[in-house]
Amino acid sequence: MAHKIVIVDDHFIFRNGLRDLLEEIPSANVIAEASSGEEFIEILPGLNPDLVFMDIKMPGMNGVETTRKALEMFPDLKILALSMFGEGEYVEEMLQAGAMGYLLKNIGKDELIKAIDNMANDKGYFSDEILVTVTRQVFNARQKSAEQNILDSFTKRELEVLQLVSQGYSNTEIAEKLEISPRTVGGHRNNMLSKSGLKNTAALISFALKNQAIAI
Repeated sequence: MAHKIVIVDDHFIFRNGLRDLLEEIPSANVIAEASSGEEFIEILPGLNPDLVFMDIKMPGMNGVETTRKALEMFPDLKILALSMFGEGEYVEEMLQAGAMGYLLKNIGKDELIKAIDNMANDKGYFSDEILVTVTRQVFNARQKSAEQNILDSFTKRELEVLQLVSQGYSNTEIAEKLEISPRTVGGHRNNMLSKSGLKNTAALISFALKNQAIAI
């Protein structure tokens, strides 16, 4: 039995191309098209589709908002996001809105078949390029979180010492400014190196500058 599919995209040529490709797939049946999010939401109640191919960047109601509204109306609706290469920043937004998959618009017939089959079995589907983007985003988020945890472990006095070190002051000069001993200044440096796992003061300064913990 063919899956009932709706294409939502503001580009007429792309909709035609995708529809022609889907018509070559026995398990796919394009029952409607919409050129905007507003149009799709208006016609959705009378369609009862199995799967929706949803463009993200559309004038007016974009794909994220349209997906959210559509799923409020029909929570079991399966939506596949459509994206141009390089629009990976929208992945998280579409997933949070409720999309089950994410495809690049350069998708071929074989990948379309796989995506439709996966969605029909509630597995979701992501283009390989999108998986790379998602993996990179997760890695960057974890790295940022780890760096923030390190910064949070630095005391106010340690950051004061690091700020003065970055400005070229010696341990003795810093000690005089902060009214502590040079040995204590060195202890603060060593504590920050130990907490951060960095090898030297130059790396420590670079790390703090990158995360805007100090300024020059």
